[in-house]
Amino acid sequence: MAEVQNTPGATTAGSIEVGTTGAGAQLAGPGTGRATVKQPIDARVAVKPSYDVNDFPVPTGREEDWRFTPMHRLAGLHDGTAAEAATGESKIELSLPEGVTAENVGRDDARVGKAGKPVDRVAAQAFSSFDEALVVTVPKETVLTEPVKIDVHGEGGVRFGHVVIEVKPFAEAVVVLNHTGTGVRAANVDLLVGDGAKLTFVTIQDWERDAVHVAQHTALVGRDASLKSVVVTFGGDLVRLHPRVNYAAPGGEADLFGLYFADAGQHLEHRLVIDHDTPHCRSNVVYKGALQGQGAHAVWVGDVLIRAAAEGTDTYEHNRNLVLTDGARVDSIPNLEIETGEIVGAGHASATGRFDDEQLFYLQARGIPADEARRLVVRGFFAELVQQIGVAEIQDHLLEKIDAELEGTVA
Repeated sequence: MAEVQNTPGATTAGSIEVGTTGAGAQLAGPGTGRATVKQPIDARVAVKPSYDVNDFPVPTGREEDWRFTPMHRLAGLHDGTAAEAATGESKIELSLPEGVTAENVGRDDARVGKAGKPVDRVAAQAFSSFDEALVVTVPKETVLTEPVKIDVHGEGGVRFGHVVIEVKPFAEAVVVLNHTGTGVRAANVDLLVGDGAKLTFVTIQDWERDAVHVAQHTALVGRDASLKSVVVTFGGDLVRLHPRVNYAAPGGEADLFGLYFADAGQHLEHRLVIDHDTPHCRSNVVYKGALQGQGAHAVWVGDVLIRAAAEGTDTYEHNRNLVLTDGARVDSIPNLEIETGEIVGAGHASATGRFDDEQLFYLQARGIPADEARRLVVRGFFAELVQQIGVAEIQDHLLEKIDAELEGTVA
């Protein structure tokens, strides 16, 4: 069932379509008194993917997939003008545990794009424009005891990139992709999770305040394989991420976690697509966000499609947002489309609200100052997601970042 809660400054809508691929009704926000017709998920998933940027029209912002994005702040990534000025620089540093390899390859490498093709113009532009792709490989049956670290530091200008992370069958790894610095970046990230393998993929967007970052993350999960994705977004002027999950064989599992903290004027957008076209696979999505300041805007769209062949599917998605000040806006839209009744379970929920006054009163009644009480509530709100990373130094760093963000909270 869909859980929909709204507060001022928040827009939350959800839709469930069962046993149909036709147009469905999307729940409108409170006070509208009507349902709006929306594009069905399968139509959006079925957009013909392509490596060629010319196969995609220039988006105007009126399209369903772009209607929340401030197009004028994309720095030309969507219309080709950024590619004409692609003179930026990025510094990439790698920390590779023993046995893990990294290499730079061309577009013709079979691993590049194997997880899935670009599904919009920016992703196709990134694929058409990168110089070399970085491929990081974890060998078969290797169990890493320390994380693979990929640090990308933008040094200004426009830059396009492509990263492939391949975890061979029955291997286990944690991979951390960290973004810092400034500039305009469009990229594709391919996650190839082999049969029986386990990958925890952590991507951190800790850009400087003026950066623009648009990326498509595409995962291909093998038989009885497990993917845990943790997306963390703090920095940047505009960040738009598009995680996608496909299953190569039965038994695949995907857990998608995310946390984001939008400050005044920031636009942080996360659009997820999980395409269940294979039987007996599982997915679980939990994203949480906090917003503060005038013009802070967060967008979360979660699309889950259970196709007719995907019997035995078990899926759930949940988005929660905490609005800390006036002037912030949230658009949260979970969508679920089911084409078979032979499933284990499926559902979604979305909730947006302010601080729980009872929690704050409880803490203050025990002598905790108001600012510290707020900090404890927000840390507790994010704690379950931070703990999913499983790397102590990264978890501690993120909690410090959350505290730093809260220094600007207006009571």
